[in-house]
Amino acid sequence: MTNGQTSSVSGNDESKPPRTNEPGASATPEPRILLDFLFSLGQAYLAGGEQTAQVELTLRRVAAAYGMRRSAVVAFPTAIFVRISDGTSEHVDLAPGPGRNLRLDQIAEVYTLGAAAQRGEVVPELGLQRLNAIMREPARFGALGSIVGHTILTVGVAMLLVPAVESLLYAAALGAIIGVVKLLKGNQPVFAVPLPVVAAAIVSGLVFSLVRYGYGLEPFHVLVPPLVTFLPGMMLTMGMVELAYGDMVSGSARLISGFVQLVLLAFGLAAGAMVVGMSSGFGADAIPLVDPMPWVPWLGVLVFGVGVSMHFSAPRRSLPWMLLVMFAAFAAQQLGTRAFGSETSGFWGALLATPLSYLIQLRFNGPPAMVTFLPSFWVLVPGALGLLSVKRMLTDRAAGIDGLVTVVFVIASIALGTLMGAALYKWISESFGSWQLRMGRADPKGRGAPKE
Repeated sequence: MTNGQTSSVSGNDESKPPRTNEPGASATPEPRILLDFLFSLGQAYLAGGEQTAQVELTLRRVAAAYGMRRSAVVAFPTAIFVRISDGTSEHVDLAPGPGRNLRLDQIAEVYTLGAAAQRGEVVPELGLQRLNAIMREPARFGALGSIVGHTILTVGVAMLLVPAVESLLYAAALGAIIGVVKLLKGNQPVFAVPLPVVAAAIVSGLVFSLVRYGYGLEPFHVLVPPLVTFLPGMMLTMGMVELAYGDMVSGSARLISGFVQLVLLAFGLAAGAMVVGMSSGFGADAIPLVDPMPWVPWLGVLVFGVGVSMHFSAPRRSLPWMLLVMFAAFAAQQLGTRAFGSETSGFWGALLATPLSYLIQLRFNGPPAMVTFLPSFWVLVPGALGLLSVKRMLTDRAAGIDGLVTVVFVIASIALGTLMGAALYKWISESFGSWQLRMGRADPKGRGAPKE
C-alpha cells in the first residue's frame, strides 16, 4: 500500500494539510542525522506492513526533499540499505528491519509524518523524536480496551463462520483469554515467536478438554476465531504482490515467514490436543456448517470492525471508513462466491477494497489507506484455510497438501485483486483527477516522484 498526502505531522485527520514546500526548499541537514531519520522512518513503514518497493520510493523522496538528489535505497523486510549524496560526498549505511508490529493509530501517524517529510516540512532531528514518541504511545483504549476489543473481534469472526449461539459464547471466552495473553507479551520481541504457539496450544487444550468431557461444542467454529489476529494473511498476500513485481528476496522472505507462522500455529493446536489426549485432527472435517440467517455474517463484519478498532487502537473517527471498506470487500467477496466460486472470491474483495482505501485517503481526507485496508484482509480470511490445511497434514498428508494448494490459489487471487485494484485506481485518477497512485518497483533513478 502506498502513502499519500495527509493532514498534519501530528496525525490529526481533522486539521488542514500544511503547505507543501518546493522540493529542496528545506536546509540540507547533517547527513548522519538524515540517515538515522531515513532508517527509522523506513523501519516504521515496514513495521506497518508496507510494500518494500514503496518504502524505497518514499525514502528516496524524503532524501530528495532535503537536497540529497542522488540517493539509493534497498529495502527488505529484515534490512534497509541507504546511500545519500549531496553532490560532494557520499554516505552509505545499513540498518536492521523492524522488531515489532504497529497498531493502526501508530501506522496512521507514521504515514502522516512520512508525507510531511516528503515535502521537506520536518526537521530530521524533530522527526526522529516524533517517531520515538509514536513508538511509545499507549493504546487509545488502554489495556482493558485491548482485551475487550479482542473478545469482540473474536465473536465477529465466529459469526462469519456461522456457528451456534453456544459456540459464540465459547469463542468470546477464548478471545478474552488470548487477549490477556497478548497483553502480557507486551512489546518484547523475544516473545513474538513463541506467542502464536502458546496461544494456539491454550485454545486447543481448552477446546478439546471441553469436547472430551461432553460439552456440546463444534471445534472448527471455536479454534480459529481466537487466533485470527495471528493468521499471516496480509504477510502472505504482500509476499505474492512483491513476487509479482520482481522483488524475489522480499517476496520469498514474506511467504516463508507467513508459512512458518502457520506451521507454528498448527503445531500449537496439535500440542494442545495431544496434552489433553485428543487426536489433532478431531472434528476438523466432520462437523457440518450451520445454515445461517442471511444477516448474521453481515452483523459479524460490523462486530469484527468494532473489535479491531478497539484492539488495534484505530485512529479517531476512522471506524466508519474501516467499516465501509470491510463491508465493500465482504459484499464483493459474497458476490464473487456466488458467481465464480469461493476460490476466486478474495480477488473481487481485494479488487474493490484497494481503490476504495486510496479514494478515502486521497479524496476524502480519511485515514491512510493501510489503516482501512488491513482489517479487510481478516474479513477475507485466507489464512484460516491455510491453518486448517497445515493442521490436517499432521493426520492426513494428502488432504493437507490438497488444502494448501487451494490456499495458494486463494492468496494468489487476493494478491491479483490488490494489484488490479491499484492499477484501476491509478488509471481512474490519472484519467479523471489530479490525485495519483503509484505502486510497484521504485524507479532507481528517482523519476518516480509525483508531479505537483
